[in-house]
Amino acid sequence: MDAYFHLMIRPAVIKTYCPYCQHHTEHTIERVKKKKASELKWGQRRFRRVTAGYGGYPRPKPEGREKPTKRVFLRYRCKECGKAHQKKGIRAKRFEIKR
Repeated sequence: MDAYFHLMIRPAVIKTYCPYCQHHTEHTIERVKKKKASELKWGQRRFRRVTAGYGGYPRPKPEGREKPTKRVFLRYRCKECGKAHQKKGIRAKRFEIKR
């Protein structure tokens, strides 16, 4: 349980490496929100076809509980060039961006 953080507070502006400018600049941090999944994707079309009409659910019901921490994805936007990049997601129970 030591690897997980209960509360992570990050500043709204940090200085980090920009892959576009190729040097360290100030970046603003924003949390990435999950966008709505497309109904036209192959997996969703297959799911709709399988669940249509009579019959049961196509896969077993999820058993157990939710994970204790959720993965937080952050978007870093460079103040010099205005371009954004993402790093690997971090796990945290609660996450705040300090303004």
